[in-house]
Amino acid sequence: MATKIFMEALSPTMEEGRLVKWLKNEGDVVKNGDVLAEVETDKAIMELVARGDGVLRKRLVGEGESKPVGQLVGVIAEKDENIDALLAEAGGAGSAAPAAPAKAPEKAVAQTEQAASSPPAASPVARSPQMSQGEKAAPQKAAGTAPPPASPPPPPARAPATEAGRPDGGNGGRSRSSPLARRIASERGLDISAVQGSGPGGRIIKRDIEAAASGAAVGGGAVARPAQPSAVGRPSGGADFDDIPLTQIRKTIARRLSESIGPIPTFYLTAELDLSRVVEMREAMLELGDEFKVSINDVLLKAVATALAQHPEVNAHWLGDKIRQHNRVHLGMAVATDDGLIVPVIFDADSKRLSEISQESRALAKLARERKLKPEQYTGSTFSVSNLGMMQIDQFTAIINPPEVAILAVGTAEDTPVIMNGDLTTRKRVRVTMSCDHRAVDGAVGARFLQTLRRLIENPLMLVY
Repeated sequence: MATKIFMEALSPTMEEGRLVKWLKNEGDVVKNGDVLAEVETDKAIMELVARGDGVLRKRLVGEGESKPVGQLVGVIAEKDENIDALLAEAGGAGSAAPAAPAKAPEKAVAQTEQAASSPPAASPVARSPQMSQGEKAAPQKAAGTAPPPASPPPPPARAPATEAGRPDGGNGGRSRSSPLARRIASERGLDISAVQGSGPGGRIIKRDIEAAASGAAVGGGAVARPAQPSAVGRPSGGADFDDIPLTQIRKTIARRLSESIGPIPTFYLTAELDLSRVVEMREAMLELGDEFKVSINDVLLKAVATALAQHPEVNAHWLGDKIRQHNRVHLGMAVATDDGLIVPVIFDADSKRLSEISQESRALAKLARERKLKPEQYTGSTFSVSNLGMMQIDQFTAIINPPEVAILAVGTAEDTPVIMNGDLTTRKRVRVTMSCDHRAVDGAVGARFLQTLRRLIENPLMLVY
């Protein structure tokens, strides 16, 4: 009996998914549990697995296409089984004879970039801002319908190569790349079409450009050549602009921020904290060995978690008709990736040792940048911290992640001249700004939280008490 392959809800907040890459070709024998494809959700790249045994008879969605949860994307059946009714249900036409196994492409990037020229599907209506950890993912919905194609599409073929040896994907020789990568390439005068990407699906990312600029290659990629400017100052033959299709994570960011900055009455509290004793403690710990090495950010995360345990009115969610104050501190830490911002969660951060927070934060940040986070690793935060200090940002305001009622923005740590006991000296100091939802957090409540945070940061031995 035939088995339908649906676009599954691979994360609690997933509304639609983009099929990044098929890992099985039409005609391939598959077993229950085999990985059929890679799907980009709103947070990470996940695996779509087979739910039955048989032959992959039909792939109804091309690589790079986005489909809503519940949409039929393929069919598994016996080799000689008639699946015309299923194809008609999905909007297909004609009979589906068993396809011969196609030769797997040598580089997955060829298929991905070829499909990237297709416009993304429209985003569905947003659901509730955040689901709790115990809430289950949405069930599969009935398959939608689409206009029938003239004939069944053939298996993906490898895209032709350009002069630089890159597949052009039907986009005039342009490679898939992140906006940051294109900006850096432009600033350094590099021809991005000559760079081999090492990101998901062959996407060109920041490290590829940096490696090309230094004459090295990432993942066997080509070294870029300087772009030749035209008379008007842009690379010769270049277009006036690039339209960048939205990734699933960027769509989610746009939806979530529109839910935050408009409806939420936000006010901001800024404080400057003295980090001198934190620096001294770090240096003393480092002298004991690398296993005791922690960063200033690790200390800040531990201090924030400890302060939240003392101020449950800040460690809370706004739920419309009530405020839910949490008795456990699940600390979200914003991580920048090439595709956007994601917030993995350190659960029960207030009860974890400083060394545990240090190890976990590094591991989560690595998974986030590789788009390998599991849904349970980025949902359920009760408060978030965003740190741009490593980018030399003195001070900024962050947008609240609803339904949370506050977020802390951390700037860079600098040697600042101060007057102490009548003498001029320098101290390592940092500015932090807390964005507060005034519906749940009053000014005095936020100020008391920052007072506790200051006391912990300026007396860091209290964090190991």
